[in-house]
Amino acid sequence: MRRCALVLALLAGACGQKEKDPAPQFTVEQHSIVIFPAESPQVGSITSVPIEPRRDMVVRFNGRLVWNEDRTVRVFAPFAGRVSAIAVRPGDRVKPGQTLAVIAAPEFGMAQAEARRAEQDHALAQKNLARVQELFNAGVAPAKDLQAAQADVARTTAERQRTAAKLKLYGNTDTVDQSLALKSPIAGVVVERNLNPGQEIRSDTQGDKGLFIVSDPTKLWFLLDVAEKDVGLVKPGTDVSISTTSLGAERVKGTVAYVADVVDPQSRTVKVRGGVEGDERLKAEMYIAAELRVPASGGFLVPARAVYLRGEQHYVFIDQGNGRYARRAVLAGPLTDGYQVVLQGLAANEKVVLDGSLLLERLLASKD
Repeated sequence: MRRCALVLALLAGACGQKEKDPAPQFTVEQHSIVIFPAESPQVGSITSVPIEPRRDMVVRFNGRLVWNEDRTVRVFAPFAGRVSAIAVRPGDRVKPGQTLAVIAAPEFGMAQAEARRAEQDHALAQKNLARVQELFNAGVAPAKDLQAAQADVARTTAERQRTAAKLKLYGNTDTVDQSLALKSPIAGVVVERNLNPGQEIRSDTQGDKGLFIVSDPTKLWFLLDVAEKDVGLVKPGTDVSISTTSLGAERVKGTVAYVADVVDPQSRTVKVRGGVEGDERLKAEMYIAAELRVPASGGFLVPARAVYLRGEQHYVFIDQGNGRYARRAVLAGPLTDGYQVVLQGLAANEKVVLDGSLLLERLLASKD
C-alpha cells in the first residue's frame, strides 16, 4: 500500500507539470511591436539590412527619334499637270532653291500669260497717259480724258503687281512655257519622293505628305513616353541623356522642349518632345532610351521588398535589436533600380526587415 501511494504521488506530480502553460514564443506590445525571447529560433529566419541615404535617382524613359518638324518641309504642286523631269532621289542632299522636279502645268502657263498681258497693258496705259498729258498741256484734251488715262495706269499697275506676285510664288519666268519647277525651300536631305516620271499630278492625289519631304538631318526631335508618376520630373529645358543601339556605349544630350497637356488613355503616359543634335549615326524612327538624373531631395533608400502595402498605407518593420521588431507606417516615393524611396517614417542608422515581414505581420494579426 505504501508503494502504491508513492507511485500515485509521482504520477500526479508529472501530470501537474504537463498542465503548466509552455513558455511564450513571442509577445506583442502596442499592437505594433513583436518581441521574441532570447535565443528564439524564429529570429534566425528574419534578416535585416541598414537603410541608405537617398542618392541621385536615374529615371529611364523609352521613345524614338523623329524628323524635326521645324526643319522639315513637304513640297506640294500648286497646279495640276504631268511630271516631265525629276532631279533628285531619296537621300540626296539639296540646297535652298534647288529644283526637285519639273511639272508641265497648263494652269501655270495661264498664270505666266496673265503676267505677260498685265505687263503689256501697263506699258500701253503709260504710253496713253503720256500722249493725253501732252494734249492736255496743249489745251486740246479735256481734263476727264487725263483723269481716265491716269486711272487706267493705276488699274494696270495694280494688275501687273498682282500677277507678278502670284508668279513669284511659283518662280519668276520670262516666257510662257508652262514648266513649273518644284524647288526646296531649305537645305537638307530628300527624305521621301512620292512621284514618278510622267505621272499626272492633281490636288487630290498628293496626300498629306506631298510630292517631296525634305528635312535637315542635323536637327532631330525625340519623343518620349513618360508615366503619370514621373511627369513632374520632366519640364521644358530639362536635359536628358539619350542612347541608341547605333551609338553603342556613347550617349548624346537632348533637351526637353514640350510636355503634352493630356494623358494617353490607353498607355497612361504623357508625350514629351525635345531636340537632339544630329549625328550621322542617329536616324529618324530609331528607338531610344533616355535617362534623367534627379538630384536627391531627402529621404532614404530601402530594398523594395522590405516595403509592403496594407490597404492604402505602406509599412516596414524596424529591427530595434534584442529580438524587437516594430511595424511603422512610411511615406513611399518612387521606385528606382530595385530600391524604394521612403520620404517619411525612417531615421538615420535604422535597420529594416528584409525577409520575415510576412511572418511578423501574421504574428501581429494573431494578437489583434
